[in-house]
Amino acid sequence: LDCRFLHISFPFLFSANYRQVEILVHILYIVYPILSYTNTFISSYFFFVKAYVFMTISPSHLHRKATIIQKIWRGFTARAHFRQMVKAAYFIMKMNFYHEMSVRIQQRWRGYCVRKYSHNYYARKRYMEGLARKNKQIRRDLEEFSEFQRRERERMAMEREEQEKNVQAQRMHFLLSTKQCPGVFNSPFRPGPDEMELRLRRTKPLPPRNIPRDRASLLGNASPSSPSFPGVPRAFGAKPLPPIPSKKPQGPFRGPEEVWAQRQRGLEPSLRVQTSISDLEQAQDQLRSGEWRNHTMETMFQPFSKAHQNRSYERMLHTSSSFQPVPYGTKHFREEHQENLQGKQPFKTVFTTCHVFDKFGRLYSNAGKIV
Repeated sequence: LDCRFLHISFPFLFSANYRQVEILVHILYIVYPILSYTNTFISSYFFFVKAYVFMTISPSHLHRKATIIQKIWRGFTARAHFRQMVKAAYFIMKMNFYHEMSVRIQQRWRGYCVRKYSHNYYARKRYMEGLARKNKQIRRDLEEFSEFQRRERERMAMEREEQEKNVQAQRMHFLLSTKQCPGVFNSPFRPGPDEMELRLRRTKPLPPRNIPRDRASLLGNASPSSPSFPGVPRAFGAKPLPPIPSKKPQGPFRGPEEVWAQRQRGLEPSLRVQTSISDLEQAQDQLRSGEWRNHTMETMFQPFSKAHQNRSYERMLHTSSSFQPVPYGTKHFREEHQENLQGKQPFKTVFTTCHVFDKFGRLYSNAGKIV
């Protein structure tokens, strides 16, 4: 059956209400069971009728239904939003709780770590006890070392004092007692000799300082003219120079032959070096010796009274000191006023060298080359 056929055959269907249409559909379903497309027809017609009825309903009904739909939808969305808000609030509360608990856990753990590893009372106590023991040991070692240094200083001071006494005894060896005359330190009014007297007996006198050249060679001192110094004469005690290599070194250096010639060059002293600084004194001594040589009698006339005062002290052969009054502090040869000499330059006794014309162009520069 077609819808147009129904519209023509059953015009009352479009004027009936929804309940009547439903009853009619059931009747049609019973009346036309033999049709193969009855179900399709009934369902299509049912939806058609529903659409028609929906379109023919009044606007107030639609507004009411729309309000209901909006109310339901807004309630649904509000409940969803509320659930979301509750979920967010629950999450925030949960995270705050977790943060607080984590802070407590970190506080407990950090306190435990600090007390156990950083500021452990028992470990620091053991450390301080060990440090106190080590400090005590170091202090004891330092005291022992200071005591050792004090003993060493005392020993060195005693050795130095003993050495000074020995040197003094060597210098004062001429005061030693003899069988004929007792010494200064061996007074007959004392029960025993002085310590210095015993030291003078143990020590030997100092060797003479000014020894002639012939005696020095006999004593074993080497001289520059001795046969043990072959070749070019050099200063006494100077070390020989190292040998010059035959091969010229790399660089701006002179050849070995030129260096050897410079080394073997003879000494050419200047006029100032050749002239003795005590030439005047030597000439005066020579003049005096000539005057004394012309005298008939060299010994001066001495009076017979108090002859022991006119006799001069005869020095011993193995000493160099003289037992006579020291002129320093007792004899004044010139009166000086030092307050008047303040601010003045002293008299210069040494002058610059004079130009020697025979040495012109033969001197050496600072670089070692011949000018």
